[in-house]
Amino acid sequence: MATTPDTNGGSQNGDKLKIYFLPNLMTAGNLFCGFLALTKIVEADPERAEFSNVIHHALFLILLACVFDLLDGRVARMGGNESPFGREFDSLADIVSFGAAPAFLVHRVVLADVFPTPYHAFGWFIASVYLICGAFRLARFNCLAAMSGGGGGKEFLGFPIPAAAGMVASLTLLLLWWNEKDFPRSNWRFLLPVILIFLSVMMVSEVKYPSFKSLDFRAKRSFFKMLIIVIILGFLVILRDKVLPVIAPLLFVTYLVYGFVRPYIPRKTIHDIEDEDDDIPEQPQG
Repeated sequence: MATTPDTNGGSQNGDKLKIYFLPNLMTAGNLFCGFLALTKIVEADPERAEFSNVIHHALFLILLACVFDLLDGRVARMGGNESPFGREFDSLADIVSFGAAPAFLVHRVVLADVFPTPYHAFGWFIASVYLICGAFRLARFNCLAAMSGGGGGKEFLGFPIPAAAGMVASLTLLLLWWNEKDFPRSNWRFLLPVILIFLSVMMVSEVKYPSFKSLDFRAKRSFFKMLIIVIILGFLVILRDKVLPVIAPLLFVTYLVYGFVRPYIPRKTIHDIEDEDDDIPEQPQG
């Protein structure tokens, strides 16, 4: 028998809406970081000396939101606590942290200079295209997940919006780092608007990307693999100020390109890269 929602968020037959604490706490952390990033960007004044530091804080907040977004789904799956509420809440947080914040960031740092008055509207238009495509992608993901009764599967349809935001933030970080190091100036920053449009198209494309949801962090690893992982993590922590502006963009660009070359890679190689669990059933591609 069909039920209708009541005013308390449950249903007329007494069913209660399931809201799991820990996964949604991670999602709340994602949304909180996105909001803080937006406030930092609004506060940043290009005429002041601390402009670069404020933008750096906003960039790291967007990247931290990516970490929270990775953790909320992982925690939910490990505890078997995936729910429709969590999926909707996650999308609402994503549109702030990975849609509005990166779009506003790129406009403030780059587009405002690339399109000065009287062409200022072009900068806002490009930033809004990114935001709208990100919202479209999230809505499509939720619809596909609801149609099949799942929360996503091994593959994403289109470039994931957290990865797009991470790429935008890391490229902006690289741009600021380049200027701070007094390296020879170039006009490559004018490519950032083009990259923003390209990422917008990729988010609503039908290129498939691995979700890495079948990675099992509790699985046993060889001693050599664990040693390499520990060394790499230690290297990144110690030299984060020197290597992060270069390493982060490379990681996101690699993931972007991987979606294009993935159909031509042997299945066994894909299995090794993505560490797939063949016992996990295929679910919707979001």
